[in-house]
Amino acid sequence: MCGIAGRYNFLSHAPVLPELIKDMCDVLAHRGPDGEGVFCRESLGFGHRRLAVVDVTEAAHQPMVRGNGPLVLTYNGEIYNFNELRNRLMAHGHHFQSHSDTEVVLAAYEQYGVECLHHFRGMFAFALWDAKTRTLFLARDRVGKKPLYYRMDRDGIVFASEAKAFLADPSFQPRVELKALGHYLTYHYVPGPESAFEGLRKLPPAHYLLVRDGRVTFHQYWQRPVEVTFTGSIEDAQEELLAKLKEAVHGRLISDVPLGAFLSGGLDSSVIVGLMAQLRDQPVKTFSIGFEQKGYNELPYARQVAQHFGTDHQDFLVTTKAADIFPHLAWSYNEPFGDTSAIPTFFLARLTRQHVTVALNGDGGDENLAGYERYRAMVMGDWYDHAPGLIQRGVSALMQGIPEPVTFKSKVNRLKRFFSALPEPIGRRYGWWITHLDPSDTFPLCRAELLDALQKEEPFSMLENGLRRSMATDMPGRVMDVDFHTYLPDDLLVKVDTAAMAFGLEARSPFLDHQVIEFCASLPTSMKLRGRQSKYVLKRAVQSFLPAEIVHRAKMGFGVPMDHWLRTDLREMAYDLLLSDRAIQRGYFHKSVIQAWLDEHVKGHRDWHERLWNLLMLELWHRAYIDGEGNFRPSAN
Repeated sequence: MCGIAGRYNFLSHAPVLPELIKDMCDVLAHRGPDGEGVFCRESLGFGHRRLAVVDVTEAAHQPMVRGNGPLVLTYNGEIYNFNELRNRLMAHGHHFQSHSDTEVVLAAYEQYGVECLHHFRGMFAFALWDAKTRTLFLARDRVGKKPLYYRMDRDGIVFASEAKAFLADPSFQPRVELKALGHYLTYHYVPGPESAFEGLRKLPPAHYLLVRDGRVTFHQYWQRPVEVTFTGSIEDAQEELLAKLKEAVHGRLISDVPLGAFLSGGLDSSVIVGLMAQLRDQPVKTFSIGFEQKGYNELPYARQVAQHFGTDHQDFLVTTKAADIFPHLAWSYNEPFGDTSAIPTFFLARLTRQHVTVALNGDGGDENLAGYERYRAMVMGDWYDHAPGLIQRGVSALMQGIPEPVTFKSKVNRLKRFFSALPEPIGRRYGWWITHLDPSDTFPLCRAELLDALQKEEPFSMLENGLRRSMATDMPGRVMDVDFHTYLPDDLLVKVDTAAMAFGLEARSPFLDHQVIEFCASLPTSMKLRGRQSKYVLKRAVQSFLPAEIVHRAKMGFGVPMDHWLRTDLREMAYDLLLSDRAIQRGYFHKSVIQAWLDEHVKGHRDWHERLWNLLMLELWHRAYIDGEGNFRPSAN
């Protein structure tokens, strides 16, 4: 895992200054504390910050040059099948000077050209220069584990692992993209390929970009399958799923530095730790985060799993002192990021990095195997659409009788949101269930300029378009397909990669191995959802080695008690930041609406913590990036 940056002046042909590339890479030092390198030749410049994980010698130094400069590579990620691929390439006559996967990427391009992407099993974002054809080749892994930003200017193209690197380029002036800001208010993240900055974009997952002969072209090289092709029994499915997961875990244990795992105590991370324990001779190092508030604290479950597998376990209790890292959080995430689970993820990454350099996790289990409550809700919504009018009217009457909730996590709130969304079209219905700031609330909040940008596009059009385009044959399949192209790459994976790399920690996700993804996609929904039980086939597959209480306990989610914090220790901070002259003078929001939300929340009349946190992170991001107060360096202690 590393940080990359570069520029190719294919329009002006102006020389690229090494100082510029170094400055951009210096901003990414947290991603690669173990080394740095710059390669500049005429109108091309590549830079690299190294986190040494596989082949920690100087032989794996980047940018890596092969063949006296015909090929140059700056690369971030891990190719887990690199040894197998290396042997295959050696059989084709290729020779290697190192034991790194970086050199394997170069040799694979020599052998296969851009088709090399089909041979990689792993996570990556890279830039490769082919001097013979004068081609720049940028690529990103299939699911978007590794980030890659780029922008075009009058000279050519500039790219980097993180948006903050562009601040070191004098030609880049950070300005807010209002359309993206509207998306942020709706989803609490900025969906790709846009970014929160004017003119700065994200290369989509499973895509590559070519610059050749003065032209820029985009290509998709992989697509998550949606066709149900599995014809075996449930016993066959659970056996094959477990075998593929075990293989994915085994490949992710390759490391020349200390390695461990995140352990929440939920099903997915417990499965990964259990498989690691089967594959390793030494106790697995595991790491967990908890809270004082019982409804948010999973530490007892994590400790139970750790004891069950005999792991070397460390955990940490997050308190309201977490507010000290909020400015660091806003700086680290590059764009406004309102997912409150970024807070425990940040602390978990910090704790883990004190002991290991690589950590496996359970990300992707829910998206692969229908683990979220919303998938069952969409099935019920599909039933509602086909129900007689009398039943639909009865549901509407029932909705009117549910009081307004004062606690976000309460059953009353979930019921209210569920029934309120049922009469809506499918895309809006799904949007209401996964977001926390409805359009009816957004419009009164926003002032004229931002409101105008919001009204140019239906707030849930991203979801509606995704559901309409999906070729899945049933509603849960369509929703999982949409999540794979939206929530997974732009929220979940951003959250984990950013938090981990803020401390120079590599995060690996066996559930997101593309062969695991493809197998899960081939299974019928009935093997994932069975009655009220989600991830049915996975639970059957792992019940022989996981405690029954862990297999069957209700999903808690990686949340924080932000509702309580904003009514107590963080109340003053929220009022000071959101109602400050600076915040109001930006001209985005009506002060009276924010004041009302704060007052209603603090008094316990309503639970607005999600929307208030959204606004807090936006303000802190604005101060860091637009006002120029960033450049925070989170402490590793």
